[in-house]
Amino acid sequence: MRRTSFEDMNCSLAQCLEVVGEWWTLLIIRDALFGVTRFEEFRSRLGIARNVLNQRLEHLVEQGVLEKRPYQHNPVRYDYLPTEKGRSLWTVVTAMRQWGDRWAAPDGPPIETVHTTCGHTVTIEPMCSACGERVRGGELQLVYGPGAKSRDLIPEPARADSGEGQRAAGR
Repeated sequence: MRRTSFEDMNCSLAQCLEVVGEWWTLLIIRDALFGVTRFEEFRSRLGIARNVLNQRLEHLVEQGVLEKRPYQHNPVRYDYLPTEKGRSLWTVVTAMRQWGDRWAAPDGPPIETVHTTCGHTVTIEPMCSACGERVRGGELQLVYGPGAKSRDLIPEPARADSGEGQRAAGR
């Protein structure tokens, strides 16, 4: 049986994919975060069919990722602007771009993000929100959060109570 929705899955990643998991959607979000706001600019940059772009933009507006704001009234045309929810996807898109830079860009990154204050390239690095230390997968352990609706979300070998929590967390 083919899955058509992750709507009922008790998993934050699945819920994220429900909103942004289609490949055109992530490219639209990337361009919106780069400052693209208009339908024709999205269409020409991405080479996407008008009907597909319209569906994806409407989905992102319905999900609260983009805000649709009229910039012309006759005929009505809209800017599509990232909301706070949309802007918070910057780290996700940047982490995916960094992965692509490392594993799928043999000539080097096609785009780099530069910190305007110091002039150096920015990278996304996981760090502990309490102590600020950079963390690696082998230093992490999966535990149930307050939103867990069942106790089968974490595979048995990765559970904190099994003593092997590091396996599924990046080792």
